[in-house]
Amino acid sequence: MSEHRRLAKFLVVSAASFFIGTVHGLLQVVPPVRHWLDSIGSPYGGPGHMIDPLAHAHINLVGGVTLLVMAMTYYLLPKALGRPIYSVRLVEHSFWWTTIGVASFYIALLVFGFVEGHFWLADPAKVPEIHRYYGPVISIASTILAIGFWIFFANILITFLRARR
Repeated sequence: MSEHRRLAKFLVVSAASFFIGTVHGLLQVVPPVRHWLDSIGSPYGGPGHMIDPLAHAHINLVGGVTLLVMAMTYYLLPKALGRPIYSVRLVEHSFWWTTIGVASFYIALLVFGFVEGHFWLADPAKVPEIHRYYGPVISIASTILAIGFWIFFANILITFLRARR
C-alpha cells in the first residue's frame, strides 16, 4: 500500500470525527436537548458532563485533531529527516488502536451519560448501580486509546533517534 493511501485513512477518520463532533455540538444546543443536559448536570457534574463536554471534546480533539496530527507527523517527519519512518507496521497499529480507542471512549461516554441521565431523573437510586460499570469500561477504552498513542510516540522516537546516527 502506498504511503499516501496508508495515511489517507487517518484523514478520513479525522474528518469523520469532526463531522460527528459538529453534529454533537449542534444537537446539544437545541433547546430541549440543552434543557435535558442541564437537568442532569451538564457541563459541571452528574451524568450530563459525560455528554457535554467530555464526549463532545474527545471526539473533536482526540478523534479529529490527534489523528490529523498523527497523519501530518507520519508524512512530514520522514521528509524532514531524509529517512523513512521506522515501522510501517507500527503506523498501522497506531491508527487502529487510536481509532478503536477514541470510538469506544466516545460511545462509552454517550451511553453512560444517557443511561445515567435517564435514571438521574427517573430513579436516582439506580445511578450508583449503573455507575459501577463506568470505571472498568472507560478504563478499557482509554487503555486502548493510550496504546495507540504510545505506539505512535515510539515509532516517532525511534525514527528520530535512528536519523541522528
